[in-house]
Amino acid sequence: MTLKLSLLSAALISASSFAAKPSLEFKDVFDFRYPHGTVMSEQGNYLGLSAKPYRGDSEGQVYALQNHTLIATVPRGTNPVINKNAQWVGFTQVPTLLAKETASKKEKKALKNNLVLVNTHTKAQHTFADVKDYQLSDDGLWLVYREDKKSAKQAESAAKDEKASSDLKITADKKDQALTLVVTDLTTNKSTRYDNIAAYDLAPDSRGILVSQHSEDGGKNRVAFVDLQNLQLTSLIDEPGVTLGDIAWQPNAERVAFYLGNYVNDDKRRRDYQLKLWSPVDNKLTDITNPSGWFSGKTAKLEWSEDSTRLFFENRPVLEAKVPAAKYEDERSLYDYDTIREQKGLKVWHNADLEIKPREIKTWNESRRDQHYQAVFHINGQRIVQLENQQVPSITLRSNANFVLGSNDEPYLKQIMYKGFYQDYYAVNVNSGHAQLIVKESANRPSLSPTGKHAAYFDGEQLWLTALSTQKRTAISQAVKEAIFVDDKHDYPGPNSGYGFAGWQLDGSVLYAYSKYDIWAFDTSTFNATRLTDGYKTKTQYRIEYKPKDSLGFKADDTMVLRAHNLENKQTHIATLALKDGQLQHVLTGESKHRVVKKSKDADTYLVTRQSYHEFPDYWVTNGQFAQPTKLTNLNPQQQTFAWGQKPELVQYKGYNGEALQGVLIKPANYKAGDKVPVVIYFYRYMSQRMYDFPKMELNHRPNFPMFTSNGYAIFLPDIRFEVGHPGPSSTQTMINAAQALIDMGVADPEKIGLQGHSWAGYQSAFMITQTDMFKAVVSGAPVSNMTSAYSGIRLKSGLARQFQYESGQSRIGKTLTEAPDLYIENSPVFFADKVNTPILIMFGDKDGAVPWQEGIQYYLALRRHDKDAIFLQYEGEPHHLKQFPNQVDFSIRMKEYFDYHLKGMPPAKWITSGEAFITEE
Repeated sequence: MTLKLSLLSAALISASSFAAKPSLEFKDVFDFRYPHGTVMSEQGNYLGLSAKPYRGDSEGQVYALQNHTLIATVPRGTNPVINKNAQWVGFTQVPTLLAKETASKKEKKALKNNLVLVNTHTKAQHTFADVKDYQLSDDGLWLVYREDKKSAKQAESAAKDEKASSDLKITADKKDQALTLVVTDLTTNKSTRYDNIAAYDLAPDSRGILVSQHSEDGGKNRVAFVDLQNLQLTSLIDEPGVTLGDIAWQPNAERVAFYLGNYVNDDKRRRDYQLKLWSPVDNKLTDITNPSGWFSGKTAKLEWSEDSTRLFFENRPVLEAKVPAAKYEDERSLYDYDTIREQKGLKVWHNADLEIKPREIKTWNESRRDQHYQAVFHINGQRIVQLENQQVPSITLRSNANFVLGSNDEPYLKQIMYKGFYQDYYAVNVNSGHAQLIVKESANRPSLSPTGKHAAYFDGEQLWLTALSTQKRTAISQAVKEAIFVDDKHDYPGPNSGYGFAGWQLDGSVLYAYSKYDIWAFDTSTFNATRLTDGYKTKTQYRIEYKPKDSLGFKADDTMVLRAHNLENKQTHIATLALKDGQLQHVLTGESKHRVVKKSKDADTYLVTRQSYHEFPDYWVTNGQFAQPTKLTNLNPQQQTFAWGQKPELVQYKGYNGEALQGVLIKPANYKAGDKVPVVIYFYRYMSQRMYDFPKMELNHRPNFPMFTSNGYAIFLPDIRFEVGHPGPSSTQTMINAAQALIDMGVADPEKIGLQGHSWAGYQSAFMITQTDMFKAVVSGAPVSNMTSAYSGIRLKSGLARQFQYESGQSRIGKTLTEAPDLYIENSPVFFADKVNTPILIMFGDKDGAVPWQEGIQYYLALRRHDKDAIFLQYEGEPHHLKQFPNQVDFSIRMKEYFDYHLKGMPPAKWITSGEAFITEE
């Protein structure tokens, strides 16, 4: 069934009708709502979401999918959860925006969340105050939550404990809060409370709850079980200081796995959390002992396979004992060299280091400090298999797979700083732990067959298939002459990544791979290739749109759900491909972009969206045949009240080397044929694929498109293709060609064309005005201005040296600074500041972790030295993209004021002509 596009009649109603509608104002953007945290019941009968406005309070919403109706709304409802039998939809109800914005720091800490449960059968809502965290039983009979406050009894006990001798206490870790656990029978609404619960987990069959209960002094800590049949709490382990780490019930609830630790060891990084299994059926407690030399720490996680035959857990090599730092303790220590030097502040940077210090510090703090390795306990064989280790420190865990993909980047950490990201890849056998090498030093991630017999990867402009038992590799794409497997949009100095893979047949006999347009089936025995789609005929690119998360591969009679994106007209359809007979059908079509959002686990219910510049991507419900989709949500009905803009159209032009490129032109809402209007060009790299995107209704580092198109501007989104070694000149010439196309069409006023770009586009716009006077105003966010200084700088957020970005990455120089200093200078706007005649507004956050904000200062100072029209906006405490709402609003307003003055001739805001003096009030 075709899903036809329903626009706002943009091309059907007259310009006078548009004029009757008001233009957008910045405050109007605040009201636009987007769905967050969308969840669908496993049976496909209910949907929960949080409708969050750009500025304001969210609203929880519950929909019945059988009759497509909104059955409940929850003020300030966020993070929806649906229990397994779909009787309840839970929302975390947060404080009002007003309460948060008007509270002091101390008052904000006192603000608490509530829990609101919506009964999908009765539509009744039940509110529970001050909820820290919660769980719902699968059968809908029980709610278990912790109150986010101390009870009077706990407060009294804590006060007494403060007076007690500190050496009698076993202190819990600071973040391990012991709170009151409330167990509520949702049938009778009767509740039972249990004090000082630090951790808990509810059995999926409502058998009971495993809890970690702390005493105030730690001396009577215990692990216990709350039996939901009688609500009795029974101790399993009583031991001073005992506590629980992660807890995971077996899916069939016959057993629960948990880590058992003890606060007696106050070094939480070295504290041993022993892995245990306990069965409430026979009260049997079993130890799962780590291999010699290994232990599990506090951050170790647990996960069961769905069939309950495997317990995945984490461990790490035993750490050396912690050596206490020497401190000043007596007169002698004040003059002791070793003690004095222990107080130093020093980091040693050495050329032999695998990582430079900022990167080393970041990876240590974020991953290596508490790094664990994946292991598995096979229940039936009662044996442990180590899956990750120092040779293969990372795997992609799929709990139902017999083979998983492993990787190791350690041999190539040093070359990340200039060459890019490479890894060795392995096929890891989940049953034995054996790791079979797939490929060394690869920039492209391989795809591993479900059987572990083959792996495929892209290298040297070919698709390779490797038989892992023999290590024989075959260039399977070489014989296919009628398709392109090399990404022809690749314009980087680094290796090409190809178009990737669609997956495997479940028995490993077929590899599904992407060419530029189509999906191909490669027989892993004969290497014969079969084209499964016909995208090459219409320049339509077919890709997998949806497959279940736990899917290991396709069956021979499966039907693939595909995304069909036409590279010429930019429409995106949903299609289905029946592998059994090869039938390809476009099932959701029209002048729009369609996406599959979700599918229910146990039913044939799909949630899809369609969108265009004029149509918000509301949710639609359909079945597996995608027949007769029905609109479900209507989150922004107010959109229809505003003048929005004309229907987007594609503009053709030539790139730097004469290649055919496209851009998206959106004329102003009140546009009349023959009008020459001001144009704001927003760009980055390829942008024409946004032809049918609904514009992001937010205020940030980019223009809000409808804000401009409803206020007399045209917006243009051009494609840019770069020349390696010459990113600045190639993007400049491409932009000149693109802008000239608008002038030749008679749409753009040649004296009223402005540029706006951020980061990489901020650089491009900053460079372009050193080469041409075609553009009359530029707003440049976070630009690199001096490639010679940026080359040897550091990306503060990642800790990486910036050299890789220039030698093999986005900046596309392709050579070192010492090899080609002329290229670094040629592409740096700061060296040509004297050539600039275009007014420029530069914006930076002074905590930018991607581009050092000093790059903006360099350009501003160079322009200032030559008395150019330059303004620099320094947003305090902001990263690469503005995060603080007042700053987002402020910059958006200033951006429009700047273009209004330079492109429309409106009176300038005072800050444009006079700046703003620094004033501080004592």
